[in-house]
This record gives sequence, structure tokens and C-alpha cells, in this order.
Amino acid sequence: MNTLFGRQDFAGSDCQQETFLLTAGTGAYCALSTAFSATRGDHALLMACLRAPTARFDLVHRLSERLAFGDASVCLSTQDKAGAPDEDGWRHLVLFDGAGPRWVYEAGGVRVTRRVAMQYGSNTVAVCYTIENGGALPCTLTVTPWLRFVPKGRRMTRQRAFTWQEDKVSSGALTLAFAVEGGRAEALPAVQYERIRFRHDAPDGRPGAGLCAAAGQFVFEAAPGETRECAVVLGTGAKLPRASAVWAGQAKRRRAQAEAAGLHTELGRALSAAADAFVVDRASTGGKTIVAGYPFFTDWGRDTMIALPGCTLATHRYEDAKSILRTFAANERDGLLPNLFPDQDAPPQYNTADAALLFLNCLWLYHVRTGDDDFVREVWPCAARIIDCYRAGTRHGIHADADGLLCAGEGLDQVTWMDVRIGEILPTPRHGKPVEINAYWYNALRIMARLAPLAGADGAPYDALADQAGGSFRAAFWMEDQQRLRDVLSPESSPADTQLRCNQVWAVSMPFTPLTRAQAAGVVRSVRRALWTPCGLRTLAPDDPDFHPFYGGPQKVRDMAYHQGTVWPFPLGGYYLAELRVGGFDAASRARVAADLDALLPALREGCLGQLPEIYDGGTPAASRGCFAQAWSVGEVLRVCEALERPEAAGFAGGWAN
Repeated sequence: MNTLFGRQDFAGSDCQQETFLLTAGTGAYCALSTAFSATRGDHALLMACLRAPTARFDLVHRLSERLAFGDASVCLSTQDKAGAPDEDGWRHLVLFDGAGPRWVYEAGGVRVTRRVAMQYGSNTVAVCYTIENGGALPCTLTVTPWLRFVPKGRRMTRQRAFTWQEDKVSSGALTLAFAVEGGRAEALPAVQYERIRFRHDAPDGRPGAGLCAAAGQFVFEAAPGETRECAVVLGTGAKLPRASAVWAGQAKRRRAQAEAAGLHTELGRALSAAADAFVVDRASTGGKTIVAGYPFFTDWGRDTMIALPGCTLATHRYEDAKSILRTFAANERDGLLPNLFPDQDAPPQYNTADAALLFLNCLWLYHVRTGDDDFVREVWPCAARIIDCYRAGTRHGIHADADGLLCAGEGLDQVTWMDVRIGEILPTPRHGKPVEINAYWYNALRIMARLAPLAGADGAPYDALADQAGGSFRAAFWMEDQQRLRDVLSPESSPADTQLRCNQVWAVSMPFTPLTRAQAAGVVRSVRRALWTPCGLRTLAPDDPDFHPFYGGPQKVRDMAYHQGTVWPFPLGGYYLAELRVGGFDAASRARVAADLDALLPALREGCLGQLPEIYDGGTPAASRGCFAQAWSVGEVLRVCEALERPEAAGFAGGWAN
């Protein structure tokens, strides 16, 4: 994809709208705006992770950079400040390359190129400078790291003290090491503090400003006509690598990850590389997990099972996929899988009805690709308990009804992905029989029937359960007059039951579908007419009185809109796979989907470069909202890119119902 941005791309702006993201595979990350500024409280040059993937600490929030030549000086860094003049280095920005990332500035005849890299597997960031002094006077570049040394999301106060030493700076129990190449480090006479503004946080009700501290600086000089290569490496390790090694390692990994899925389209290669950001270590389990989104989320069971097929299977990371599935299988309780793995040895939280069923879907897709019969046998006891517990009844009111369909939710539970709760308010109550939960249930039963012989079990009982559930599904959910599915069957038959929502696409796109081909085609048409946008699917039809066209403002306002029309990219995976399935992967259906996917390429240049976000506004989706990089958005669209080139990767089986 085109990663170059020039002044024309930033016309009328100060280059601070977009974000770049570098990750280390541990939960640590480096993310700032394309102007190299912090526009969010969760931005940081070095957001270190001391216990993967959630014990994150904002060590170096940003850098300020001033270029001096003779009696003149200019800022190269950019930053909105509170109570002090803003830094306006964006005015000197000539070029930004998101593939590096790399910035080129020019002022006073001096050209300065900045490159940033993060070392995979460690809390280490390298900032490299090339100073080309074409002026008549010596020049000096002074770089000041602004520190916070607080857990991610916490505020720093002036009570936090910093000690600057020859090759490190410390505060309390935290220490940041640094190594300077081609320059020198200097301690400041006293610790300085500044308040900076977070322009992207304030509109959403988050703190609009925060405090940082500086205790020292790095100085690089270049004589007239000299080209100087300089760098500073910052990290928590005892021995820091050379900056060139960090940069080379990052470039090599990016190339490898872009090729990991073996896809030929620009979007497919870009998303293959993007997926690498989300597969991380989890110290508490000793295995791999998937971070749901940057910068706000950690790893959740539901998000992991939705993102896993794209982020690990499509990219051929089969051992990582197996590690994740093994971890969840080991933590199954009462047929449920964790939706959250807390740190500090706290017990996992079990509050989702779909994670366990999606686990079985992931097991099927893993086996389709690998033929790993041994792993199926290994986790079969867990798989069987899931079905047994769901049938007999388990927590949160989850149980199979007499008609073979699955009930879920009670009280103030929100056990589907539409899981917002505001005090005693459930903006999207879905207690009863949600459509996607029952699509997952039917799919899981068919999967168990197919895999049972590998474990020496009888698949016939699972097929019998699926036959009953499938017949009941078609009878109860299908609305012939509207040619689509109900969203939920609630005990009180609420008007919300028949709201037009995107959840029905998964009744078509799972490997095993309970629908006839004609019904599936009706679902695809209905969703296309009312819910489809180039950026994602709306969660509610625009003509519904509950529709919210905008997402923003204080937390309560945002939560009320979250699933009431807000556009989500990740359901596009289910929708496009459904469209391909209904079309039999013929030339026409593949051409339509490929043409639609072209509209997502510009999305990779907005928000977080090279990534897909969590959500967009429901009315006119354009600017991304929520997390600027979301695992299931990337993973689900990547699955579609792969299915266009390798239809068998979709894992479809079983044909249509009669």
C-alpha cells in the first residue's frame, strides 16, 4: 500500500490526525501521531510491558526536538500544550513514510530524517536521526525525552521524582536505560514539567490533558556540509542493542509478516502484516494470546476466538493458534471459556456465551488446515464438556430449550458481543435465543459430529441434535415476509426481537449453516440494503427509532450508541463470506466482493496507518472511532482476502438445508 504522505495529504491540517503503531509481541507498543505528537493519553514513544500483555507502563510519552543553527532555532517536534506555546514542527515536515515510520524535515538548509523502530520481544525503541547540514553554520539537534513512568491510563503528578544518571533514568522501582550514538546525554539542572493536550481524548470525555517530566536531554551536532548518523536507544533491558540492529530487525519482520499469508492483493498483504500486532505472549498462562485492540483493550476470550482464524490461521501461525486454543481449553469451567484472563493470579472471568462455541469453530478451521488429529483428541474432552454443559444448563442462564435451540442471558447479564451495560440499563438486551448464538450452536454440533470419529466417539448424537436445532432455527428465526432473520427470540416477544441487525450474517457464514440457499440469499440482500457500508456493517438499520448516527461524547453517551447503529468493520468478514457462499464463489460474486474490498484500502491510510479500527459512526462512516487498531477487524477482513484466493480456507462444509 502507498505509505507516503506529503504536504498535499496534510493540506489544511497540522498532520496530527493519523497514528502509527509499532508493537513488540508482548503488549508493549510505540504509537504517536504522524506529526510525532501525543494526541491521546494512551499514546507513547515507549509503552513498556513488564508482564505480558497487560502490565503496561508509559515510560517515555514523547520526544521534543529543537534544531538550532547560529542564533536561530526551530521545533521539529509537534505537540499541543496546555499553558505554553504549542510546538509546530509539522510546518517543516517534508515527507512522512508510514512504512518506516520515517519523517523528513527541512529548515535553514538542514535536512533531518527521523526513523523509529521497536525491537520485537522487548521494551526497546530506537530513534535514528540523519542530519544533513547543507547550511553555512554548525547545527545542533537537541532531543528531550518527556517521561511519565506510570501505569497505562494513570495520571502523573509533580510528586513523581526522577533521577538522571550517565546511562539511565529512574523513578521509584522503574528504570529506563538509554544509549546514545553519535551524540551525548546531558542531565538538566532540575526536573521540568509540562502539561500537554490530548486533542483526540477530550471529545470522548477522557482527560484532555496530562503531565510529563523531563530530567535530561540528548544532543547531536553537525558541521556545515557534514552528514551525521545519530541515534538514541531507550529500553528496560540491561544491555541495549545498536539502533541499526533494531531498525533492520523491524524491517525484516514487517516484510516477513506481509508475506505470511501468501496473498497477492495489496489489501491482503497489508492486513497480513497488520495481524502481527495482535498475537502476543501471556505470562500468566505461558502461551500466546490475542490483544483485542490498541490502545484500550487487552485480551478477551470472545475477541480472541473471532480474530484467531484471520490473525493466526490465515498467516500460517499454526503453533500460535494451537497455543491459544490449548490455553483456553485448559481453563474451561462448566462448559464456559474465559472472557478475561486477569493478571496477579486472579481467577479468569466467565461471562460470555459465544467464546466456547467459537472455540469449537476455531478447532474446526485449525483442523481443516493442518489435519492435526492428535490435537483434536487432546482437546476433545473440553469440546465434549462444552456441548454437555450447554445442553444441560450452565451459568448465565445458558441451556438448550426443548426445541433444541440455545437460551442465554438472565438478570443484568450481557453475554453476547452486544454487551454494554450502563448501571441498571441494558441498551441492547438480548436475553433469550440470540440469532448468532444459535447459529454458532448449530455449527458447533455439526463440527462435533465430524470430529467425533477422530476421538473415538460417536458423531450420530451430535448430528441428531443439529437436525433438531436446524429445523427449529428455520421455523423460529426466519421471517418470510421480510426475507431475513429475527435478531433474538426473547421470552416476552419484545419489539426488539425483529430489529434489523448484522448478527444474522453469521447464520450464513459459519462452516455449517442451518439455512436454505434461498434464505441465505435473503439475509445477504437484506443486510446489504440496510446495514452495509464500505467501512463495515451497521449494528442497526437507520430507519429504526433506536438508531444512533454518531458515536462520541461522554462514556454513557458512547455506550448508548455502541450497538445502536454504530458501524463495525469486523462483521464485514461474515457478510462477504456469506455473499461468496451464496454465489458459490463464482466469478460474479468474487468480482463483487473484490470490488467492495477496494474501498477498505483508503481506510488503511486513516486512523492508524496500516490497520483497521474498532468502529465508525453509523450515519456517515468516515473517521474511525474507538480503538485505532482492532484485532477482529483485521482478522475477519483478512479471512475474506484469503477466501478470494483460496476458497477452501473458508472451511465451508455440509451444504444447504433442504
